[in-house]
Amino acid sequence: MITVYGIKNCDTCRKALKWLSVEGIEHKFVDFRKGGLNKTKIEGWIEEIGIDTLVNRRGTTWRKLPKVDQENLETGNASTIIAENPTLIKRPIFDVGQRRVVGFTKNTQDTLRAFR
Repeated sequence: MITVYGIKNCDTCRKALKWLSVEGIEHKFVDFRKGGLNKTKIEGWIEEIGIDTLVNRRGTTWRKLPKVDQENLETGNASTIIAENPTLIKRPIFDVGQRRVVGFTKNTQDTLRAFR
């Protein structure tokens, strides 16, 4: 089963969840704004996919983030800053077992179809 991490009111997450249902791909959704994310999971994501892929630097949350926090993201405080500001994360994140896939693109869809 695929676990989808995101935010309930995110348009891209809603689109991805609808697509998964239409495709008949079994999944569960974790709203990390409600349930929060622990630092260990965030650190694992950073290690696996990298800070540049994980963090949305074009969103409102990034623009509102204090400059010192933006700079500290690269110096080892990333998991704390992201845990405090989960909407910094690019969405959705698909946990497909052995790997994580970020975003909802045509390539993502092709990858996810293998889990039907």
